[in-house]
Amino acid sequence: MTNNGSAYYRPEPTYFAELTQVGRGTPMGELLRRYWHPIGLAADATATPRTVRVLNEDLILFRDGKGRPGLVHPRCAHRGASLYYGRVEEAGIRCCYHGWLFDTEGNCLEQPCEPDMGAQTRGHVRQPHYPLEERYGLIFAYMGPPERKPVLPRYEVLENLAEGEFLETDDSSIGSGGPVIVDCNWLQHYENVLDPFHVPILHGSFSGDQFNAKMSLMPRVTFHYTPRGVSSLQLRDLEAGEHQRITEAVVPTIRAVASPVATVDGPCSLLGWVLPIDDTSFRIYSVGRVSEAGTLAKIRSKYAGKYWHELTEAEHQKLPGDYEAQVGQGAITYHSEENLTSTDQGIGMLRRILRRQVDAVASGNDPMGVAFDAEAALVRLDAGSRVVPKEA
Repeated sequence: MTNNGSAYYRPEPTYFAELTQVGRGTPMGELLRRYWHPIGLAADATATPRTVRVLNEDLILFRDGKGRPGLVHPRCAHRGASLYYGRVEEAGIRCCYHGWLFDTEGNCLEQPCEPDMGAQTRGHVRQPHYPLEERYGLIFAYMGPPERKPVLPRYEVLENLAEGEFLETDDSSIGSGGPVIVDCNWLQHYENVLDPFHVPILHGSFSGDQFNAKMSLMPRVTFHYTPRGVSSLQLRDLEAGEHQRITEAVVPTIRAVASPVATVDGPCSLLGWVLPIDDTSFRIYSVGRVSEAGTLAKIRSKYAGKYWHELTEAEHQKLPGDYEAQVGQGAITYHSEENLTSTDQGIGMLRRILRRQVDAVASGNDPMGVAFDAEAALVRLDAGSRVVPKEA
């Protein structure tokens, strides 16, 4: 008996839990915890405790009176009062309940209700915490096993600035095509980095040349494994010559997306870190090399002259973008219902390389791209675009 394609016979759908779930103890959660992740702008760490949710964990971010950022578990190690209500002081954060004071590394410095400020007992208590480092205007956290902590990477594209250039940071999820917090699984967005074929359809045919008419041309594409992850080379024939554009997905979450405007030449000048908040939401932190303040805010996509947040629901339906295409798949897309074709090669390669890293960590090895020597922590990218002139 055939079902004639009836939805009645649709099997129970499933998804790749090993690639999408990010909590502690899950395969992808353990892989992600072997890398550094941005958890806020430098300005987010202040004398007022701030809640952050990262990789399915709720944490408290603060900056003590000495200027040191701290990231601690919210439940005080004494009796569980939330440090969200704590008071930040010179040496750390003090619990509102009984006044226990913890420094940015979780050491208990004072227990005011105990004799001699807890001199005999405070050394036996440690508030759970994660190490932080600041770079490029972002605060990075390492949430994995301390004995496998790598060096925080540097990126050549953000290091070698030309005269008049400076770095600008953004926490509004540039590249998501939607709001700051995107309510679907992080992988649904990250895979989009290696899907150049959606550009002429979604950003061209449906929403009207969001970038420019040249980018609406269907590209010739090849995908490549790199020492950092996976890249795509996109070729388009223009009047001036061949437009070559390279975009990279740098494991585990970095998007190095070359300018989507076919008239821009040069290396990729913007990096974005896709931060999984939990299994069904993410946000993007970005750093770009600019020569004018406010440049990053201006590169957000427009739909018929409007920004995403300015559209009505009817306009969202008529002019869909990345947000609608990805969130429309559901909180976590059903991989069992996909029918991948030749143009999805990059998606398959990214999943394959992520699985290899998951297996490496499960086998007790280090995943790709981590470095334990500062000199080896400089990352060089191929991402960028150029036009090769036609031969005379």
